[in-house]
Amino acid sequence: MAEILPPPLPTATTLGPLTHQSHSVPPIPGRLPQPTLRFRRHRVGCIMHRPEIARAGGSFFYGTVGPSLADWQSTCAILSAAGKGEVDGQSHEAAPVPAVVNGHAYAAAATLDVVPLPRPLTIGDLAPAPMHGSQLRVAYQGVPGAYSEAAAGKAYPECEAIPCDQFEVAFQAVELWIADRAVLPVENSLGGSIHRNYDLLLRHRLHIVGEVQMPVHHCLVALPGVRRECLTRVMSHPQALAQCELTLNGMGLNVAREAFDDTAGAAEYVAANGLRDTAAIASARAAELYGLEVLADGIQDDSGNVTRFVMLAREPIIPRTDRPFKTSIVFADDGEGTSVLFKVLSAFAFRDISLTKIESRPHRNRPIRIVDEADAGTAKHFDYMFYVDFQASLAEARAQNALAEIQEFTSFLRVLGSYPMDMTPWPRAHDDTDPASNP
Repeated sequence: MAEILPPPLPTATTLGPLTHQSHSVPPIPGRLPQPTLRFRRHRVGCIMHRPEIARAGGSFFYGTVGPSLADWQSTCAILSAAGKGEVDGQSHEAAPVPAVVNGHAYAAAATLDVVPLPRPLTIGDLAPAPMHGSQLRVAYQGVPGAYSEAAAGKAYPECEAIPCDQFEVAFQAVELWIADRAVLPVENSLGGSIHRNYDLLLRHRLHIVGEVQMPVHHCLVALPGVRRECLTRVMSHPQALAQCELTLNGMGLNVAREAFDDTAGAAEYVAANGLRDTAAIASARAAELYGLEVLADGIQDDSGNVTRFVMLAREPIIPRTDRPFKTSIVFADDGEGTSVLFKVLSAFAFRDISLTKIESRPHRNRPIRIVDEADAGTAKHFDYMFYVDFQASLAEARAQNALAEIQEFTSFLRVLGSYPMDMTPWPRAHDDTDPASNP
């Protein structure tokens, strides 16, 4: 029997960085009456500066402005984040915000408010709010300027991107109807799998409804005027640091490496604290967003650096056969351990189904198996959960038959999603022999 979901409401009230629109919230059964919220000036969640997109007349993100950084700064200064409003008939006025954007002061500071970048959602922000707006809301981990935000924009153009400080928060934001989708990384061509998200896929009941593959282009960024020889530290996400290790050493930057939650967060930290001895590894857009300068462009060790993201939703999509599909499953067996993997591979090979991913994770409920025999002593080994991606739609008979066979010799089998493959072409990689492409 299909689950009955609460009907969407015409406007959205969200938490943390989400946009508040003028509306009156209808009462929800079993909850206290909600205050009537009337804003004389609405809040803008995030303004993105994309000069190359703006010049072309395109719109990669919702709220894209341009074509220059000055235009973006002026827009941020004009659009008010703090304003006068009324709550339950009482007038409220937020504290004035200095008119400074990325270190640039404006003469009209007395009359202009500055829109701060969206504050990432935290676990404390997650209260059930089954409300929908007309615009699709997509949760991602990180802060504005992160590669995950770019993936959200590619997956859902014109979406409202919602930053979250943890992967767990992005999952819960969708489950609690604070967001409609989540776009999260699961593997990188250089750094391998993001194990945390594989564990969360099993813990939560969201469905994979699509995938996005994003080429990663790293930059070494620092405060304006900082020179490479003055650096004593480079900070970024651990995978970004690993993906640029050889290039940094080749540049003579044998300095301390410091891990950070995400690449854009590292850039924001350098800018906010005025660290003139520290650089960050982040995207060029993050550098411009936080007023930093690009010291070296394209510093990843491999020009074919690609991260794969999955799109998550509360409900699965209907599989089709008119386009290439991929299906993700997870399975385990209580009795045979890793030997079950051979039978699973045989079920796919017999039906000529190609596998694109195999990932093993220790069984969380029973991570270690102990075999005690009088003659042989005590043996210990791990029990595993296996994640498999294969190129077939669940609408195909061969995929259905393969899963039916697998179910016979596994104690646990769950379909994480059957979804269209990302078939978009990647940008042509830089020629490593071209001196202009080397930092």
